[in-house]
Amino acid sequence: MAYRAGHSLRNESMNIPTKITTARIALVVCLLSFLLVFDFLPESVYKPVYFGPNNSINLVYFIAMVVFVIASSTDFVDGYLARKWHQVTDLGKFLDPVADKLLVNSILIYLAISRYGNISIPVFAIIIMIARDLVVDALRFVAASKGIVLAANIFGKLKTVFQMVAIPVVLLNGWPFSYFDNGWNPYLCVANILIYLATLMSFLSGLIYLCQNVSVFKERKHD
Repeated sequence: MAYRAGHSLRNESMNIPTKITTARIALVVCLLSFLLVFDFLPESVYKPVYFGPNNSINLVYFIAMVVFVIASSTDFVDGYLARKWHQVTDLGKFLDPVADKLLVNSILIYLAISRYGNISIPVFAIIIMIARDLVVDALRFVAASKGIVLAANIFGKLKTVFQMVAIPVVLLNGWPFSYFDNGWNPYLCVANILIYLATLMSFLSGLIYLCQNVSVFKERKHD
């Protein structure tokens, strides 16, 4: 769904919800820097943290999970405050999905390329999710340059929810599902279901987004 912005995004002042969104972007930068620095350190630095007899993760992943959950929670907080205080702005609508994509995709890429990466996330799923975001972001930037704001669809929101739940499960190496060891791997099952659902939602939301807003490329710039 597309609509004309009342004024330029550049001219909008930052209210508290938008500042929270900006803080989420800053957390992403800090988290990614933290992970990249430790990726060059010896494997001995990755001390295990135990969550039970059948489960252990390294300390870096545990810290990354905590920061990721904190950053993810701000996605709910900024939206809630914006609606409660009637401070929903075009700038906030533009920055919020950008912050979400940076948060999720930075972790996905890290897990794919890191020498300590978790192989439980299929490479094809990462490619689909990131490719979808690149297409949608390109469409958003073209629309923004013409004074048009593109709203997210329900499948895009579901994609974000599944991703933000799946990534902590992967980082925690299956905890708390590892407590229920009954001969099958519940962690692998739960993690895969979440990742596949996120991949499906990514594909559907991207396809719908493109079909609904392809006319943006034909629009003249709004003065």
